[in-house]
Amino acid sequence: MSAAMPPKSLHSFDVEAFLHSSGLARKAHDYQAASTVYAQGGPCDAVYFIQDGSVRLSVLSPGGKEAVVGVLVRGDFFGEGALAGQPLRLATATVMTPSRILAIPKRQMIRLLHQQHALSDRFIAHMLARNTRLEDDLIDQLFNASEKRLARTLLLLARFGKAKGPQRVLPRMSQQVLAEMVGTTRSRVNFFMNKFRKLGFIEYNGTLTVHDSLLSVVLHSDHDQEH
Repeated sequence: MSAAMPPKSLHSFDVEAFLHSSGLARKAHDYQAASTVYAQGGPCDAVYFIQDGSVRLSVLSPGGKEAVVGVLVRGDFFGEGALAGQPLRLATATVMTPSRILAIPKRQMIRLLHQQHALSDRFIAHMLARNTRLEDDLIDQLFNASEKRLARTLLLLARFGKAKGPQRVLPRMSQQVLAEMVGTTRSRVNFFMNKFRKLGFIEYNGTLTVHDSLLSVVLHSDHDQEH
């Protein structure tokens, strides 16, 4: 097996099936859109797993400015700072679409990771992928123009390369949220979204569908000089 390939357990282990078999899934809660799972500064005492729906992570500065630092969907863990000894939440988790979310108390999650090796492997892989994403996002903000950053953000939200099929439908989100994620203005996002739609890279009519052809914007060498 190539060193670059993930362990077999990552392909064969079904996290959701495990949570159902262990009885944990029965503790999942249903959330309506715009409701808060946890708030910045609140107690950091559980890890969360999204069984269905989508969640936005945002940080509020002392000056009152909000920045979106991530959007998570079905199959994602979040709130893992509880396992690193964080006493308080560093971000706010807000539900974007009607969602079913499981809260696993910190002690129980630690016990599961010790006892269930396949779950531990999957969780570690998740954490490594998240760290890589954060590093890539920082590089993206520093070196890429806003058009390319928006295209990359849309492809990441559409899980480009992870699901089969020529197009993917994204969770509903406002252009203001996209602007906060990209680090630009809502007017610039609106301009580029219209441009992407005219070029056939996306379909934007109530729901947002991203086509693989949007990758051409990310791969293009020319830079829009506005950041």
